[in-house]
Amino acid sequence: MNALFVCSANKLRSPTAEHVFAKWDGIETDSAGLSDDASVPLSPEQIEWADVIFVMEKTHRNRLSKKFRRYLDGKRVICLGIPDDYEFMDPELIRLLEVRAGKFLR
Repeated sequence: MNALFVCSANKLRSPTAEHVFAKWDGIETDSAGLSDDASVPLSPEQIEWADVIFVMEKTHRNRLSKKFRRYLDGKRVICLGIPDDYEFMDPELIRLLEVRAGKFLR
């Protein structure tokens, strides 16, 4: 399964998720950001590659739909409801990701 994780800047939440789930058997991961200054700006190629797309907040889902609508047909987009309150690899962030995204990746 190809899992794509999306947040705003691709500096904290989505790279943490990419790192955590890359260790799971049968899961390929990637991450990107929706902001113009994101470390890795989201591309149509990433969306096409993904079997499932995880966004951290509802605002990300809305921005994703507006900017990439034509690439999302048939794609599963899941909002994890994780606010921008965590540092990269924060243990609490990892726990939230495993609980909220993990059930879709088993």
